Amino acid sequence: MKTIEIRRHSIRSKPGVHLNQQGVTLARLVGENLGPFDRVITSTVPRAFETAIAMGFAVDEENELMSTYGDAVEREAPWPLSLAGYAEVVRKGGAATRYANQLVAVYTKLANYLADGRSALVVNHGGVAEMGAVACLPDADHFAWGSHFEPCEGIRLFWEDGKFVDAEVLRVSM
Repeated sequence: MKTIEIRRHSIRSKPGVHLNQQGVTLARLVGENLGPFDRVITSTVPRAFETAIAMGFAVDEENELMSTYGDAVEREAPWPLSLAGYAEVVRKGGAATRYANQLVAVYTKLANYLADGRSALVVNHGGVAEMGAVACLPDADHFAWGSHFEPCEGIRLFWEDGKFVDAEVLRVSM
């Protein structure tokens, strides 16, 4: 089995694009219990890259797709929704569905890259993390997954026999 861990970036002071000190501290604490990872991918937005570094992991790739999903998706899936809310939007077949399926393609390629028993880390953003997760496992009990991801929270996706087969929601106590 292979795992892909998807995390939302850590804390920033809005409207800034960089982590604040509280965000760096949180990412360091969360990172102490993560890994190892064979591949680390972030969005191109500084706070995602900075989160991975503060967690203690070098970034192998920055992916523009995970940086923003644009106005059409935002209209269909305004931040924040519960994971069940994102799943409902993704099932409708609009812009959010197309975007979520692009994320699934990225995560599938990443899973295929990994050797069996290995893991990867993805750091992106609120809304992006949730839409990708629900699209990878469209038949899961998304109500049980709970609310949107707070900073450094996310999901661990399990890949086996060429598909995503299960997930574990990763919450952070602050």
